[in-house]
Amino acid sequence: MSFNIVLVEPEIPQNTGNIARTCAATGAKLHLVRPMGFEITDKHLKRAGLDYWHLLDVKYYDDINHFFKENAGGNFYYSTTKAVNKHTDVSYSDGDYLVFGKETKGLDEALLHDNKEKCIRIPMIDEARSLNLSNAVAIVLYEAMRQVDFQTLKTHGALTKYTWD
Repeated sequence: MSFNIVLVEPEIPQNTGNIARTCAATGAKLHLVRPMGFEITDKHLKRAGLDYWHLLDVKYYDDINHFFKENAGGNFYYSTTKAVNKHTDVSYSDGDYLVFGKETKGLDEALLHDNKEKCIRIPMIDEARSLNLSNAVAIVLYEAMRQVDFQTLKTHGALTKYTWD
């Protein structure tokens, strides 16, 4: 069971680092589409991902066309503030691609226009422009994982000095 998180031209290393950590913790595969606004060796990126990098499955692409060529046949959902569908309106399945655009501009409007039914939005007040990218990824990914009952994830914890009765 694995979802795919796609960041198209991410600009802020801390956001990508946080997203990498979320992907590592959930078993989601991270797809990074160039150009990126930072180098993959950026210290802020590494610090935000902490010690989870060894758990991360990441793939890089030269551009959006390269990404679609390599992942032809995938089921894609495009996260955008311009969508008419809420992120909770769709039924997610194993292997789906959750696609997010760059922090300053989002995804290309032509791509959105051509995929209206696959565009999803996180509800927020009119005055809010958008959510932080790493928060948006976490919200959409965890909704997708909730719909498949968090398969493959540990869903309960344990106390270290006590037991749950």
